[in-house]
Amino acid sequence: MNLRDWPAEERPREKLLARGPEALSDAELLAVFFGTGLPGRNAIDLGRELLARRGGLRGLLALPGRELVRESGLGPARAARLVAALELATRHLATGLDRPGAITHPRHAGEYFRARLRDRTREVFACLFVDTRHRPIAMEELFMGTLDSSEVHPREVVRRAMEHNAAAVVFAHNHPSGIAEPSASDRALTVTLREALKLVGVRVLDHFVIGDEVTSFAERGWL
Repeated sequence: MNLRDWPAEERPREKLLARGPEALSDAELLAVFFGTGLPGRNAIDLGRELLARRGGLRGLLALPGRELVRESGLGPARAARLVAALELATRHLATGLDRPGAITHPRHAGEYFRARLRDRTREVFACLFVDTRHRPIAMEELFMGTLDSSEVHPREVVRRAMEHNAAAVVFAHNHPSGIAEPSASDRALTVTLREALKLVGVRVLDHFVIGDEVTSFAERGWL
């Protein structure tokens, strides 16, 4: 049935405006985003099919743009809009870090790293550089590796911290497996980086391991 034939209060767009986005299912939110369906399938049916085929919202949105284009029912226009929406959401989180005093606790940065790194298919080591008041200066993805490791060079981390005139840093790297438990090598690397940065007066505030969950070294008392 065409969504225009539904009762007004049950149509996804009207429902969203009346009750808020949290009242909508994942398929309904996708329907609002798509706007229209396909012949024989309304926008909600299309959303349900995509979610079922990819095992839910995360499985669908984790696909890179070139694979989204090939998904039945999407095509270049819808795929491009999905990729753009995800990037807007990530940038929105980043702008939240720009507020004075935004990082009153490193965990605030952890949520940004989670959005940016969780679904990456290779391990990425990133660093957020902050000033003496813990205001963000820059965020850089410094090293990219394979499915389960990345080679991090302390000299390069120190060099970038000095170039940004950073007073402190927050590290993050993802585990594509989804398991956010730090390895022994993760802990050893963090100690090495902390000691190297200490020599130039830069503090390490936290190191996050990003998987299905987020693990904080600081919260575990490892820094």
